Amino acid sequence: MNSSIEKKTILITGTSTGFGKLTAITLSKAGHTVIAAMRGTTGKNQAIAKELAALPNIDVAELDVTSDESVSKAIEQALVRYGKIDVLVNNAGVAGFGVLEAYSIDQVKNMLEVNLYGVIRTYDAVLPSMRERKNGLIINITSGASGFTAPFMVPYFISKFGVETITEGLQSELKPYGIENVSIQPGVYPTEMNNGSKVGVNADKPEIAAAYGEDAVNAFNQLGAALFGKMADFKMDPQTIADGVLALVNMEKGSRPLRYPLDAAALGADKEFIKARADIKAKWANNYGFSL
Repeated sequence: MNSSIEKKTILITGTSTGFGKLTAITLSKAGHTVIAAMRGTTGKNQAIAKELAALPNIDVAELDVTSDESVSKAIEQALVRYGKIDVLVNNAGVAGFGVLEAYSIDQVKNMLEVNLYGVIRTYDAVLPSMRERKNGLIINITSGASGFTAPFMVPYFISKFGVETITEGLQSELKPYGIENVSIQPGVYPTEMNNGSKVGVNADKPEIAAAYGEDAVNAFNQLGAALFGKMADFKMDPQTIADGVLALVNMEKGSRPLRYPLDAAALGADKEFIKARADIKAKWANNYGFSL
């Protein structure tokens, strides 16, 4: 690690698989202290927990983002042990597919518990110490499409829209306290979330799904083929996201962007959309007579 770059204490959620696991390994290799948080450290993820704990600079922590008590306990223990958390990476998440009408309200809530409320829980737990120190960085993993939506994934995008709202709104609220917020917007990458090995929060009313018939099935298959086809064409590598987190961590305070898109398959359309949205927001705020 470059000696000019400050060593930081970084807590990452959802480190048992995918982006989270890769990010924990990448940041630890760079010399940062990593608190690799995950569920089931003594259960279903015990082997992965031991694998990560054996690496230099990694401390594995039990943390379930759907539990207020679990989040508070894990972050309190980290603060006692290390005295600070410089960076929080909200990575834990689940995907899900199906027409919206075929989702029960309870199943939509299940999606939001992880992807949206879980983020709010971690913010609530780390912000008091970050505000006291007037320093902190929170990186939220959202989605390449989290500025708009797509069919057959509406509850998922509700959750990712929500995290984008949190990131953008809190950037203004937390600026006086020296706390920066960034959303990383990935495209489609070959992780456990997308290859079927990680259970998703899918539509749970099969009778409604069946009523949509073959047209919906064909449209869903066409969308999936397009997304996964691009993933293959562009050789999307999940390491890109881990490297992106490291780049943000190592950036000088005050220089980090609000949004950090990492989606080669978008061919720049994501960056164009981010700029257009920022320009329109500035115009809207100006028209109302305030600045953001």
